[in-house]
Amino acid sequence: MLQSLYDRTLSLADHPRALWALAAVSFIESSFFPIPPDVLMIPMILAAPSRAWLIALVALVSSVMGGLLGYAIGSFAFEQIGEPILTSLGKADAVAEFSTRFNDFGFWAVLGAGITPFPYKVITIMSGFTGMPLATFMATSILARGIRFFLVAALLRSFGAPIRDFIEKRLGLITTLFLTLLFGGFLLVRYL
Repeated sequence: MLQSLYDRTLSLADHPRALWALAAVSFIESSFFPIPPDVLMIPMILAAPSRAWLIALVALVSSVMGGLLGYAIGSFAFEQIGEPILTSLGKADAVAEFSTRFNDFGFWAVLGAGITPFPYKVITIMSGFTGMPLATFMATSILARGIRFFLVAALLRSFGAPIRDFIEKRLGLITTLFLTLLFGGFLLVRYL
């Protein structure tokens, strides 16, 4: 079923209103949809490299706006909507433990999930559920999603189709390693 949904989402990249489809997918992916916007972004940018920045901007704005919906779900409808979403993603067991420490690392949690393949919707819902300050959530979401989408756009615009495999398979791992080193560096400076 997920493969069918992935294939249908990918087919939207050829649609005349692909930017609108990208906006919709980016918006709903931030709160409940399982397919990331990269599925649309990659073929759209490969087909029209001159529009790479516009495509990344549409994904960024829509994703952050969808993140607000995820935040609202966490704040106002966690038991009715948020918890079932997290359960379907296999993240419900960790909610209690995670929520007690989430706001201590809120900036890093949102930044990490916004850039890496970790489901961003989990962080948007948890941000609302734990009462993370909305300004922190918004600023970090803009930074994280901007880095992710504009990095993908820059790589595709510069290197074209050959970089597609790298983006789909290894970009998340390299970004995760980078964030781990960055966070580790801050901890090292703080405790030395």
